[in-house]
Amino acid sequence: MPLFPLGTVLFPGVPLPLHVFEPRYRRLIQDLTDGRADWDEAPVFGVIAIREGWEVGPDSVSALHEVGCTAALHRVEPLADGRYEVLTAGRDRFRLLDVDRRGPYLVGEVEYLAEPGGPDAAREAVATCTAFRRYVADLLAGAEEAPRPPADLPDDPVVLSYLVSASMVLDLPDRQSLLEAPDAAARLRVASALLARERSILARLPSVPGIALTRGPTSLN
Repeated sequence: MPLFPLGTVLFPGVPLPLHVFEPRYRRLIQDLTDGRADWDEAPVFGVIAIREGWEVGPDSVSALHEVGCTAALHRVEPLADGRYEVLTAGRDRFRLLDVDRRGPYLVGEVEYLAEPGGPDAAREAVATCTAFRRYVADLLAGAEEAPRPPADLPDDPVVLSYLVSASMVLDLPDRQSLLEAPDAAARLRVASALLARERSILARLPSVPGIALTRGPTSLN
């Protein structure tokens, strides 16, 4: 699978717009789209977070986190100078087994990861919904400008676990730990703990200006 290392974590179901300007990633987009007449099946590549910094060094495998997420390519807008504006969405988690560095961009040997609900997933979902609504209320109360969150939360514990994970304002290690959780119940437990921590932090802040609760990450390559 073609790999697109980034300084962010992509979750299944979450949109990820990209501004593609580096030659190696221009080539990746070209290889995925050249000669493709049928877009009913969106081409995919792997988004995987870089452990430190924004570049992947010679030791490619150790520079990358072990678990990533495929990005389905839904829209490609070529620019006059060869750059691309693309819109992707997270689809499936995968574990990175090995990396081939011989081509213009990294290609990974991967295994796809199952998405089980896990024990007590429904109970964890109820607790996380309550914690998330309180978190959103705190953000709205402290923010100068913030869009209204979705009125309803999904019933599916797996979908809920990714929605909550993507919506929290977290640093990369916390987001990666959520992506790597073995099942939805475990992810929801971690999310509930992080929500409690973030609410405690918010209580000590005078304001949180301009937070977008439901916006997916935007990244440069």
